[in-house]
Amino acid sequence: MLIHSARQLLTFAGGPQRGKALGNPGIIEDGALLIRGEQIADVGTTADLLAKYPTEPRLDARGKVVMPGFVDPHTHLVFAGDRAVEFEMRLQGKTYLEILQAGGGILSTVRATRSASLETLVALAAERAGVMLRHGTTTAEAKTGYGLEWQSELRQMEALLRLDELNRLEIHPTFLAAHAIPEEYRDTPNEYVDQICNMMLPELRRWWIRHANARPLPFVDVFCERGAFTLPQSRRILETARALGFPLKIHADEFENLGAAGMAMELGAVSVDHLVKTSPEEIERLGTSQTVAVSLPCTPFGLAESEYTPARAILEANGILALASDFNPGTAWCGNMQFVIALACRYLKLTPAQAIAAATINAAAAIRQEHRIGSLEVGKQADVLILSVDDYRHLGYRFGVNLVEQVIKRGKVMK
Repeated sequence: MLIHSARQLLTFAGGPQRGKALGNPGIIEDGALLIRGEQIADVGTTADLLAKYPTEPRLDARGKVVMPGFVDPHTHLVFAGDRAVEFEMRLQGKTYLEILQAGGGILSTVRATRSASLETLVALAAERAGVMLRHGTTTAEAKTGYGLEWQSELRQMEALLRLDELNRLEIHPTFLAAHAIPEEYRDTPNEYVDQICNMMLPELRRWWIRHANARPLPFVDVFCERGAFTLPQSRRILETARALGFPLKIHADEFENLGAAGMAMELGAVSVDHLVKTSPEEIERLGTSQTVAVSLPCTPFGLAESEYTPARAILEANGILALASDFNPGTAWCGNMQFVIALACRYLKLTPAQAIAAATINAAAAIRQEHRIGSLEVGKQADVLILSVDDYRHLGYRFGVNLVEQVIKRGKVMK
């Protein structure tokens, strides 16, 4: 298939964009793209590619924007129930941590998810994934973390693999048993950490090798925060996971700075996510690290907070900045990366080009997939969007509408 006559073909070629280099869209005016099978076979101008491939089936972009599919590197797609009542409680003055400590928050979703069947979890997640795909997300990381006991966490992991097998939204799983301290371990949290390290992680590795068809091991993540897991507990879990060969992620500095981002960089984490309260020293370290800083602007927006990730400081330090939705039932029931970009332009002070790069090629780096996806380059997977507008700046400028006209995943036009 030859996609042609794009007014702007955004390639984002050349790999992840660090620091002040963030925001180079690699535009080809009147661009074209040749897809063969699941891969991109050629990229260039419409005149050149129509001349080179005169007999290829064609798809006319009609003067619109053509760009890579969005990559969402931090989501919590698999859960049951909702927390609309808690949203109302927050509007009446209760804080997120107060609700969590009273047995609500994550623990509320845990109770609903533990009681849901595998089939129910897959069906609910597939519906959410379909909405994400229609809004342009072609690949997403997705976490467990609403079971907080082995069988429920494993059921969520199996749901993620089944979701990926539907061959629509591509899923990269993360194991997040360390999302909160379960109610049954409220007074003995270190016993739960023992269970994660001594049983869950080794058993997950054995189960994955048997069931995941030679896929790389999933990520292991920890929510390091007051009221969740302490810095020593988080270190123990991540060091155990690393020793077993799992790649690492961490929820860090959402509400307080505990030193989690610095620890995660020390351990070679693929990404550190949230980073609202990160110290200047840790931000400077991001500039010399391969660890990706993932900002989740929907979360402070959903909590009506005034502080967001200090994105400009991260870029000044030469860090690799990515964007994600943090799709979850408590603080950010939103999987629309177009809205994430709009928030990033307003509250992180990114330009549209910077925000789009952070939601494509840099987001791919946050899940170690920058060699496969996130840009339109020869040899990469053909995950392509055709927008309904003729200038990429409408992403960020406009919000509340879906500007994605067509989604192409692995070379196939999705309906």
